[in-house]
Amino acid sequence: MTYEQRENSGSLFKNEKKENENHPNATGKALIGGIMYYVSAWTKEGAKGKWQSLAFKPVEEKTLKPNGKIEDMESDVPF
Repeated sequence: MTYEQRENSGSLFKNEKKENENHPNATGKALIGGIMYYVSAWTKEGAKGKWQSLAFKPVEEKTLKPNGKIEDMESDVPF
């Protein structure tokens, strides 16, 4: 069975590599507006109870430059 990522949807999985409280409780990916994002989720607690705080970061294609730095492939465009 093949998994197909659908528009405006995503999946989160328990972060098995969480080593401290700053690391997210869950991580995954989501497809929004045709762009794939990494998703991180933290379980927070406040006056109204527990809730989820989310962060989204675009999955970007990176390239390793000869100087050892990682840069976006589009950064070489002269304009």
